[in-house]
Amino acid sequence: MDISKFTKVARKALKLQYCGAVIVAAGTASRMGGIDKVMAPLQGEPMIVRTVRTFQNCDAIREIVVVTRSDLLVPIADLCHDFDKVRAVIVGGNTRAESVKRGLGALSDKVKLAAIQDGARPLITDAVIDRTVRCANSYGAAAPAVPVKDTIKVVAGGIVSQTPDRSTLKAVQTPQVFDRELLQCALAKAEKDGAQITDDCSAVELLGMSVRIVEGDERNIKVTTPMDLKIAEMLLEEMS
Repeated sequence: MDISKFTKVARKALKLQYCGAVIVAAGTASRMGGIDKVMAPLQGEPMIVRTVRTFQNCDAIREIVVVTRSDLLVPIADLCHDFDKVRAVIVGGNTRAESVKRGLGALSDKVKLAAIQDGARPLITDAVIDRTVRCANSYGAAAPAVPVKDTIKVVAGGIVSQTPDRSTLKAVQTPQVFDRELLQCALAKAEKDGAQITDDCSAVELLGMSVRIVEGDERNIKVTTPMDLKIAEMLLEEMS
């Protein structure tokens, strides 16, 4: 694939392209102390429902694929029954990258932009989705992020080896939005090279592609631990 078209001046004149979302909810929730986080209740409904609903209601998103575990396939499909943008609920792979690849493959041929979202980020807002999609529409790759508050230390063998300048650091969130073909090529190359990637941006960066950062939302937390679940509940109460 020729990625040179993405390194040119921003394509701001482009009409907003057809964007599909892949919501990844296939993890084992190993740090949740036995709680299945995507099905955990938040103000009376499963977390995954809140995540999917925001994408359902966002005008920038035209269709949705939910990727989950085999044991949750039927329950999540039932929960998504009334969301008409949900094209499919499918079983993910052994890794997050494999789950994303499967999700991309399940989107329709109309999809030119793909928004990859963690199913465990139930406080995502329409505004964050919209501005990330529009940035990716112009530049080919975009992600929301917030400033890092803590001082970060690089540690090796229990010894601090480096203290990066905090002003240059951002905590990246989802959705991460890309030209669909670009992301598919990036994931394929990362797999071929055996690269260890921590998110979808990492795969695209390995191609030499720049990822634009847009303003994220501090409330857009990823629920990873039982404490995160309590924080999400409190934030939802404030947002209600």
